[in-house]
Amino acid sequence: MDKPVTSSAQETALACIDSIQPLLSAWTRTIFDFGETAWREYQSAAWYVDRLKREGFSVEEGSGGMPTAFCAHWTNGDGPVIGMYGEYDAVPGNCQDATTVKQPRPGLGVEAGGHTDPHSGLGIGSLGGLLATKAAMLEHRIKGTLRFTGEPAEKVRGSKPIHAAKGYYDGLAGMISFHPFYMLPLCNTARWDTHCGAAYAMIYRFICDEPENWGRAASDGAPIPQAHSAVRAPGANDALMMMYMASKALRDSMLTHQGGWSISEAILTAGQATADNLPAGLAEIQYMIRVPTIAMAEQVTAVLDRNAEAAAKMSGCRYERHWVSKSRPGLANHALAGITYASLATVGAPQWSEEAKAIAREVQVNAGGEATENPFIDELERLITPQEAEAILRRDLPPSQVNSTSDDYTDMSWHAPTSRFYIARPALRSASGHAYPSWAMNALGGIPTTIDPMVTCAAKTVALTALRLLEDKAARDAAMDEFVERTGGGAGGSNWIAPLCDYEAPINFRWPEYVTTPRGRDWWIPAASTA
Repeated sequence: MDKPVTSSAQETALACIDSIQPLLSAWTRTIFDFGETAWREYQSAAWYVDRLKREGFSVEEGSGGMPTAFCAHWTNGDGPVIGMYGEYDAVPGNCQDATTVKQPRPGLGVEAGGHTDPHSGLGIGSLGGLLATKAAMLEHRIKGTLRFTGEPAEKVRGSKPIHAAKGYYDGLAGMISFHPFYMLPLCNTARWDTHCGAAYAMIYRFICDEPENWGRAASDGAPIPQAHSAVRAPGANDALMMMYMASKALRDSMLTHQGGWSISEAILTAGQATADNLPAGLAEIQYMIRVPTIAMAEQVTAVLDRNAEAAAKMSGCRYERHWVSKSRPGLANHALAGITYASLATVGAPQWSEEAKAIAREVQVNAGGEATENPFIDELERLITPQEAEAILRRDLPPSQVNSTSDDYTDMSWHAPTSRFYIARPALRSASGHAYPSWAMNALGGIPTTIDPMVTCAAKTVALTALRLLEDKAARDAAMDEFVERTGGGAGGSNWIAPLCDYEAPINFRWPEYVTTPRGRDWWIPAASTA
């Protein structure tokens, strides 16, 4: 493992982040309060685009055919190209204000979007590292280019497979991927061997556009199709429910019971029948498959396809399958992981003030728990080496399972050396096994005093890693040599997995979003509570 090293340029970057910390705090809260969900992050993307332009970046808006994506560049002469990125999508049904009690953001109900991971801090932490790297490059005349992509819809693994297929990660000397910690032992560390796995997501659409063909023609002598006394086609709702139940029943037959894998579904649209005896004409259900390997994803897809075909035939419908995501499993890079962890070791684990702890104690009590002297779990303020974290992570995994859990940064790892690191976010200690509700974590992710330590630590780690790659050719070459070796020759090599994306961005579905109505700004499905 590399020893922590601090160059004069890195010192400049650290000082820059300290100087702009109040801005980073305010920006984090801004994105938190937007709370926009997948494919509909209009305000958040516009905010980033405006900020980056103000900072001297050239910005391609709507990159990859995605209205809420972007790709920004800043160049200081010929040199290595370093990649970073921001995410900013929130999650429906998690609207929480930045306060110590369970309370949605003003004017909204709990069903609206809210940040859970939180991507609000993820994006601003990466942005802070980007701006500090730029400042150091200018002051110390370091040549190179910074590329910063805006990545919408991570919760459905949306943008990165599309960006990857369209070449947005090509030509990078390294990609730096930060995420708030979400599971132990991956807290204040970098991933080593076991990276996230593959994922497929698709929407099955059932359409009942010829219900008159279900029954025998004019069998009851009705003068108009679908009259009250006529036999009614089952329709799209029935097709969807048969698909749903058949897939539930056959889940044990999709994959062998080995390794961690999951499949979840979400019914997106239903109930278009509004009068008389008309069957539902349209119904949609989305499946998200999270598995270690592409072969496993293909196996599940084959079962779902058969279920959809059968359900459609039984219901007088036809079906369509529309891709939301097809992403690859992650590829390790020890050289870059070592550089990133060395940077984190230089910065040190985040630390929380007494003010932050007092706020956390309020949340403990208001969330049904018991206030403790230290309201945070011990792991938040200490480091764990990638190798130690890897050993703990592997305890519950079969030796044959190479990848585990899910995130779409994995698509980046097949185009450039990629490091994935995690910084602690506030997580409450439980004195007596009390399970805290999700609103508590969400709130702590929006209160500046409790989330700022994560954002600052992440920004500094990103900047030190980027500058190490820019300044140290030997380190940069080691990361690239490992990438070439693992892929069997780089992009197109014998071990390389090509992009799986063969679809356009799924932006035209009825994804939940904020809308303006005669009642004011509201959340689409359902309306804000008036109680």
